[in-house]
Amino acid sequence: MTDFPLRSILHSPDASQRLMKWAIELSQYDLLYRPKTAIKAQALADFVAEFTPFAEEEKLVSKKKESSRADKTSAEPDQSRDMWQLSVDGSSNQKGAGAGVVIVTPDGTLLEQAITLGFTASNNEVEYEALLAGLRLAKELSIKKLAIYSDSQLITSQASGEYMVKHPRMILYLDKVQELLKAFPTFTIQQVP
Repeated sequence: MTDFPLRSILHSPDASQRLMKWAIELSQYDLLYRPKTAIKAQALADFVAEFTPFAEEEKLVSKKKESSRADKTSAEPDQSRDMWQLSVDGSSNQKGAGAGVVIVTPDGTLLEQAITLGFTASNNEVEYEALLAGLRLAKELSIKKLAIYSDSQLITSQASGEYMVKHPRMILYLDKVQELLKAFPTFTIQQVP
């Protein structure tokens, strides 16, 4: 692959002819060319899309509520009715690192925050930074019941005590997470694909 792919195409008569034939053939369809961007660059933008099952879950919950109102029974226990949802994700590459935090209130309101980290970090460190930012935000909002979701199996398993932490920096991150989790009388943490 060359740094100038158009140059190689334009200097090759065969490739130019094929390109011209396709351009003429496809011109009737009003096609727009959009270059594909790197997946890592879209990590924060796609973060919200990854957690769209919440909207589907809310539809199911509202259907259950409607059917329970008709039956005059409660579809959910009182404990989960006031449960807040925290979804976190982080991404790191050569250009920088960032994190995304989404909080869903019990009434379905979305609170979103994107964070650009001003230091280089591994993907696991960025995942921890995202979790810490989300927990700090939830603590500021005085949330008492919190369901935490992350796509990092390592982070969720370490935070729940399933996995041991060996790396000294990860131990510091885990200690900070456990310290912040004490602010929540009721919480769950789980990995979502």
